[in-house]
Amino acid sequence: MFRVVFALAFAMAAPPPSPLHQRALLSYQQHDYAAAIPLFEQAARSESPASPEFQESALLIGQSYFALNQAPKAIPWLERVASSPEASYMLGYAYTQASQPNQARASFARLFHLPADSADAHLLAADMLMKKQYEDLAEQEAKQAVALNPKLPQAHFLLGEIAIFRGRLDDGASRMSEELALNPAFSMAWYRRGDVFTRQGNWDAAIPDLERAIWLNPDFSGPFILLGRCYFKKGDYANAEGILRRALLIDPQNYSATYLLGQTLMLENKKDEGRAVLDKLKTMRQQ
Repeated sequence: MFRVVFALAFAMAAPPPSPLHQRALLSYQQHDYAAAIPLFEQAARSESPASPEFQESALLIGQSYFALNQAPKAIPWLERVASSPEASYMLGYAYTQASQPNQARASFARLFHLPADSADAHLLAADMLMKKQYEDLAEQEAKQAVALNPKLPQAHFLLGEIAIFRGRLDDGASRMSEELALNPAFSMAWYRRGDVFTRQGNWDAAIPDLERAIWLNPDFSGPFILLGRCYFKKGDYANAEGILRRALLIDPQNYSATYLLGQTLMLENKKDEGRAVLDKLKTMRQQ
């Protein structure tokens, strides 16, 4: 009972946010970020750095600058609350935009309690950069990760992803092979190497890789769709039909799988069902 009364008394004694802070918060909630920033900055000057109000001011200044595509301007404020996971996350991308890669990596590493100069931190930074489509910077970080630890799981995979994205298919397949030598139970590496072989029209090489991907992860539609395409291209329509039906059980609205199944059924002389399947594409286009 004493603890409850004490907590209530403490809560009653805590001063409410200043009117200026409240005005800033209202502008932020109304998505008027340009108005919110100077109000928060003015409010923060009179707020204790350890107070919840200051923490909120600094974070929302950061988020407001991000919303205005001016992330580097948030850095001085976010650095003052860098122990906050949200601030570290934003700082990682703000430093990236400010061409400060070491600070960006350190911010991402802090999020996951990693040493900033470790191979794991370089790989983490690469992954975070890929999520925001900083492919060139991600590739640099992933290469540094591999240089520090050539056996680091998923580092070769990420480099392979970048190579495939850039159309360097042979390089992508080679990187996936390096990943699989270290991590043979990684279904995505089998899938992506199978994807490369499919793009190259090497159906016989693609099929076993895609099958392995399915055996390791039967709940992902991607390998089923590519495997169906391989069988379709080889003229094995019975296998193509079965595989594509399984793909659509996982992902019923997948346009590519629906189109391929419709074409397969037509070639199997199941024309009524094939037309019905292909008719679904008109509805999918409108969604």
